[in-house]
Amino acid sequence: MKKFYQIQEEEIEKAILFCPIVDEREKEYQFAEISRLCTSAGMRVEKIFSQKMDAFNRRTVMGTGKLEEVKQYLKENPCDCLVVDFQLTGSQLRNLSEELGVKVLDRILLIIDIFAVNAKSSEGKIEVKLAQNRYLLTRLASLQGSQGRFGGKGAGMRGPGETKLELDRRKLEKEILTLEKEIEKIKNSRKQNKILRDKNNIKSVVLGGYTNAGKSSIFNLLTKETVYADDKLFATLDTTSRRLFLGEGENCLLTDTVGFISKLPHELVESFSSTLEEVSNADLILHVVDVSDVYYKKNIEITNEILDGLGATDNRIVVLNKSDLLDRMVEIEKNQVLFSIKKKDNVDKLKKIIKDALQ
Repeated sequence: MKKFYQIQEEEIEKAILFCPIVDEREKEYQFAEISRLCTSAGMRVEKIFSQKMDAFNRRTVMGTGKLEEVKQYLKENPCDCLVVDFQLTGSQLRNLSEELGVKVLDRILLIIDIFAVNAKSSEGKIEVKLAQNRYLLTRLASLQGSQGRFGGKGAGMRGPGETKLELDRRKLEKEILTLEKEIEKIKNSRKQNKILRDKNNIKSVVLGGYTNAGKSSIFNLLTKETVYADDKLFATLDTTSRRLFLGEGENCLLTDTVGFISKLPHELVESFSSTLEEVSNADLILHVVDVSDVYYKKNIEITNEILDGLGATDNRIVVLNKSDLLDRMVEIEKNQVLFSIKKKDNVDKLKKIIKDALQ
């Protein structure tokens, strides 16, 4: 059995969060999402600070009054890290770290770190390393000035395969070129595979959707495989494909891939272009949604925006997963189907829906 990296109790870091609020209606969703990201990265959230912002402080993002409030809290309640739910520049990372005396992570570095921990395949590790290196290269001059706080270990400091982050410009630039060449090889290999699939008339079905919606569990149920599935964000990072028999001699290629999240960092979209091509080239998208999540409609909206941005097919079925956990009535719209892996008869029903959608 494969061994997966697990956050040990002694590794859990105490973190405080800062959320710039642009839209008050999105505040609770924003708090819930960034908190879950922190938990997935092995951090315990001690307190959430927020500030309604029409304009951002160029030096520290948060206003001077809020900065003093955070500083005072840290004096009375020492923590390991500040996580800012925003894309920070290198100088903003440095300024906040120097003002507060703690490690500072922004939203992008936090997500990349979670990807680094969960990358298992060589392709996944290449893509994560490329995203990390591109992120670091654009912020290197500022980060080197505060290397004492930026370096070290813990969330944000981990490379794929538990390697350390590289902070040497020449090495970064050289490694980026090497990684980009590797990505091109992977892309070419995928193109050849698609040509073969098309030649043999094998349809491609991709499980897509917001992270932790249960895509891998559905994949395992349909294909009788055992890909890694866990109740945390981005537990599945690597792409896995298996043939799915639909009955009467018909079959398709079913692919489980990385989950989505709001404000998906550009660095990740660029670096994971090879993996995301699987989504773009699919004949059918099974858009998996955790319908028990109170924010499930928002998650559907986010996923649709990302799928549209990737140029994915409009041939989509929304699988309202985890219906056994529902404690309320939900409205079932066109091209939506209730599903639960607890109900085994759902498998044949879903296979028939897939088969009909591929006609």
